[in-house]
Amino acid sequence: MGQGPTGLAGVLSLAGALPAGTPLLLDVGHTLPPGGDALSHGRALDCWEVRKHNSSEWCHFIRSNPDCRLDGGFLDYLNGVFCVFPPRLLPLAVTLYALWLLYLFIILGVAAEKFFCPNLSAISTNLKLSHNVAVFSLTSPLHGVTFLAFGNGAPDVFSAVVAFSDPRTAGLAIGAIFGAGVFVTTVVAGGIALLKPFMAASRPFLRDVIFYMVAVFITFVVLYLGRIRLGEALGYLGLYVFYVLTVVLCTWIHRRQRGDGLTPPGPWEPEMPPDVEEPESSSTNSGDYGDEYRPLLPSQESSLRILTTALSPLDYRKWRRKPWYWRLFKAFRVPVELVLLLTVPIVDPDKEDLNWRRPLNCLHILTSPLLCVLTLKSGAYGLYQIQGIFPVWGLVTLVASALALIIFITTSNEEPPKYHCVFAFLGFLASAMWINAAATELVNILRTLGIIFQLSNTVLGLTLLAWGNSIGDTFSDLTMARQGYPRMAFSACFGGIIFNILVGVGLGCLLQMTSSQPLVKLEPDSPLVWVLAGALGLSLVFSLVTVPAQCFQLGKAYGCCLIAYYLLFLCVALLTEFRVIPFPTP
Repeated sequence: MGQGPTGLAGVLSLAGALPAGTPLLLDVGHTLPPGGDALSHGRALDCWEVRKHNSSEWCHFIRSNPDCRLDGGFLDYLNGVFCVFPPRLLPLAVTLYALWLLYLFIILGVAAEKFFCPNLSAISTNLKLSHNVAVFSLTSPLHGVTFLAFGNGAPDVFSAVVAFSDPRTAGLAIGAIFGAGVFVTTVVAGGIALLKPFMAASRPFLRDVIFYMVAVFITFVVLYLGRIRLGEALGYLGLYVFYVLTVVLCTWIHRRQRGDGLTPPGPWEPEMPPDVEEPESSSTNSGDYGDEYRPLLPSQESSLRILTTALSPLDYRKWRRKPWYWRLFKAFRVPVELVLLLTVPIVDPDKEDLNWRRPLNCLHILTSPLLCVLTLKSGAYGLYQIQGIFPVWGLVTLVASALALIIFITTSNEEPPKYHCVFAFLGFLASAMWINAAATELVNILRTLGIIFQLSNTVLGLTLLAWGNSIGDTFSDLTMARQGYPRMAFSACFGGIIFNILVGVGLGCLLQMTSSQPLVKLEPDSPLVWVLAGALGLSLVFSLVTVPAQCFQLGKAYGCCLIAYYLLFLCVALLTEFRVIPFPTP
């Protein structure tokens, strides 16, 4: 495909916007013009200024301004709202975009929960890590800081990496990471305390809060200095590795002291049984699709029936006994689940047949590689013509079809092949590509909404992106607390977001660096960034002081204070965004 400048700086240099080797500038406040073509009066205009022009000029402004070009993604949202829809139908366009935004969050959640996490668990089993991870899940309040954290934090990390890849959307990443931190450590933690008063695990709580405060402080310093170097980006990832080792060591010491027994529950927490029932079996039918109704005696089924059964995302018996709101939400999820079932294989080590479905898995040999090449760089690699004649996707189709035919002939419906574990890696890669594609569309549509309403990326990140990425953790943590495990849910609030900030910032910036440009500049252009950092640090200090002061017994007063604090923070943030509160930048 030819050699050229690497990294985002090299791509921009090809467009005449930035010389190769120039340090990459990531604006974490309002969008900034990338430079380049002069549109009026010899200067490039910020795409954010489109609403200041007459409505008849919107389309020309969007199409002629290089700052209005969305990098990556399959849909040009700016062209759609300002060129396809007439100005009088702008509210309709915004409504449709808002609904599509909600659906993108559904895609992210389904792909991560039903496909990414199960395959990640199967990989850990094949790597002989399942026993340690499983035991760790029961004994540690973090319930897994490696594979489980990666699975739960996948939407957040992918969104951060995608946002950091473009200087104009970096503010979304900072806003989402800090905003989700404030939201989870106040609203979610406070909701747990309101639902179920409990005694927090003292040492894990202090450990997690201190590590998180260190991560927030490092990020604050990086933003203040305005740049992050290669060593600092690696330091983020190294700090997370050190955190994981600390958790493992503390858990091992605690288990030795307890004689390898489970940690006793708190005064308000019921005893956790030694054999905790799995919440749902993550199979091709994902637990929602009728495993409990399968016949006790296996029968010979045709390949066609196996394929149709495996592709059914709906269990009609479960459908009839569920309330209307569950059915409505399920109806929105069914198309997503069907497409994911067609393209993402799932290996379930907890099943005797490892979830082997020969016709569907052979189909995955074709659909998963096609998905990867057609979603990587928004299809640029898949549509590339080899020697200008044959497309890459055509070559992938031929090779994958031949391989699928060989596997279908050499295997049976009843017995999974010895190499079935390879499908877990294929499913992991395919689900990651789905999450990355959805995250790219999510970032692009949020930037579009910011331009329409003239909002900074930071405020969109701390509200819409942070809320959307945190909604899954919110429901799971509150459900866990309602079922009688508030300590585990509370610990997850502080432990899970450590992964998001360290890996999100570290990996997001590291991927933008090249050998010729080991530096990424972060220059906050909005005072809201400092409000975010200060609010997150203050909330952590509040919990670090008040929780030990209450002898780690948390009740409704603590929960009410946290939720009130978040509402106050949100008011200050919005007033700062709209310049009601003057806030000088450093």
